[in-house]
Amino acid sequence: MTVRLRARPMLLALPLFLAGCSSMPSMPHMSWSGLNPLNWFGSSLTVTDQGVGGITASTPLTETAIKDGLNGNYSLRSGMSMSDGKMLSFFQAMDGKDVKLSVSGEPKGNVQRVDVMDPEVASEWGVKIGTSFSDLYTKAFDSCVKGEGDDAQNVECKAPQSAHVTYVFSGIWHGPESLMPSDDALKDWKVSKIVWRANPLQTGQAQ
Repeated sequence: MTVRLRARPMLLALPLFLAGCSSMPSMPHMSWSGLNPLNWFGSSLTVTDQGVGGITASTPLTETAIKDGLNGNYSLRSGMSMSDGKMLSFFQAMDGKDVKLSVSGEPKGNVQRVDVMDPEVASEWGVKIGTSFSDLYTKAFDSCVKGEGDDAQNVECKAPQSAHVTYVFSGIWHGPESLMPSDDALKDWKVSKIVWRANPLQTGQAQ
């Protein structure tokens, strides 16, 4: 009898408590998606044959489209440059003062090229900044070319799995600057940049 008398007030109080909670105006709306830790931070990007993150050959070269394609992970700053006598527009994806990616193309056109310098961004085949030449290639012939422009001291090699993706390798070479480093020297060079192009890199052409 004693147990029954004590239990009844508790059972009566429970519906009142729940009803009171549902009617409290100060209770915030709970979103289950907001509780997912994956939504607390911008999702990581991946370089694929189609592009980088959400950026592809059909992405307009606008700040809004690029920011969306990069999942809002970076702040952007824009500029203009010349390449082979052509005017190019570019956006640099910044993390503080560091440039992590560069997205470029013709003014008012679509994205033509993305240069990735962020160590957190890898290709879908597991290659990232710091990967050794010897992990991917046994020789440079038929896969690599001397870099041009800002990459004149480097070597650029086509990804084995994609005509749109290349890896820029940097390292030490004591031979003539005009010559491709030897395979023995290249084996210790590391990826310093991953490049995606809408138009595949042609042999003997680094832009």
